Amino acid sequence: MGALSIRHVIKRFGPVEVLKGIDIEVQDGEFLILVGPSGCGKSTLLNMIAGLDTISSGEIAIGGRLVNDLSPKDRDIAMVFQSYALYPNMSVRDNISFGLKIRKVPKDKQEEIVRRVAKTLQMEPLLSRMPSQLSGGQRQRVAMGRALARDPALFLFDEPLSNLDAKLRVEMRTEIKLLHERMKTTIVYVTHDQIEAMTLGDRIAVMKDGVVRQLAHPQEVYDNPADLFVAGFIGSPSMNFIRCPVIEESGRAAVLLEESGQKFSFHAPDTAQTALKQWVGKEVIMGIRPEQITDRSPWSGDNPHVLSRSAKIEVVQPTGPDTLVLIHLNGTPVNCRVHPEAGPQPGKQMSLMFDLSKLVFFDPQTEKRIS
Repeated sequence: MGALSIRHVIKRFGPVEVLKGIDIEVQDGEFLILVGPSGCGKSTLLNMIAGLDTISSGEIAIGGRLVNDLSPKDRDIAMVFQSYALYPNMSVRDNISFGLKIRKVPKDKQEEIVRRVAKTLQMEPLLSRMPSQLSGGQRQRVAMGRALARDPALFLFDEPLSNLDAKLRVEMRTEIKLLHERMKTTIVYVTHDQIEAMTLGDRIAVMKDGVVRQLAHPQEVYDNPADLFVAGFIGSPSMNFIRCPVIEESGRAAVLLEESGQKFSFHAPDTAQTALKQWVGKEVIMGIRPEQITDRSPWSGDNPHVLSRSAKIEVVQPTGPDTLVLIHLNGTPVNCRVHPEAGPQPGKQMSLMFDLSKLVFFDPQTEKRIS
């Protein structure tokens, strides 16, 4: 069983508290992502799960067994690091089987495990090669194979793809995803890359300053961020944030916007009406993702949540499958995602469709979610 329990874990370096009471329950077979900016504490937490760093207070249990005082070799874990950490004088076969030899696994059993792992990772042709003869992606695959050979209760990945180029990262993400679906192993995976987090994890723990700001399914984090930090960190390009006065209009809460000297209002979604009415006469921060501001092509027929507004295009950035355009609302730069065939032109007015169904609102002072 590879279930992981992290109960009010605190880590101090002298007087500085770098982890401030982490509580996470990971189910057997679950893929958990720890994501956040540099210095948020995610790698420190991973090292404490692995036994490479001590816990100041709290408990960590793997498979129902308390491991606070166990050495890494006794925790039934395997780690894959950012650096491949392969033995340069050993073949791929020997790198994979090295840990098995140390544990005195019988030779025929070693060979059976190596064959199984090589088949799983589709690297049978590489077994006789040396690490210097491998690409970066192949080396990382060998590092994963060495971890797989141990058949641990828990896999720990510490930013394993950060040394790879963009194309290889995409390929390795797919391999890791397929590996998890085949093996159904428990994985805790550290990254600062929010695209990795969204594509790989069953759940994401978004961390900042030693605190888990939100722990949920990737789509839940994306659609319903807990606060301003989470909303801005997850998504590429990130969510647009616009300071808006809240007004009451026809008995409903609305936010007031201005574009090129023209003022207009957006009514808040029904789900946000009660909360936002408490803010009439004050300012909030409205969050809207780039794909919620687009051209007419995705929309057909009437949709009560979609409103059309004309805006001046400031910058056009083609990306291939879509085009990012920049406008200004309330003096704030706002990214929009349109179809390339919409033909946006810098300096020209363009009719844009605003999908208001997923608007989110934040308190400008606390940065907490209002609705």
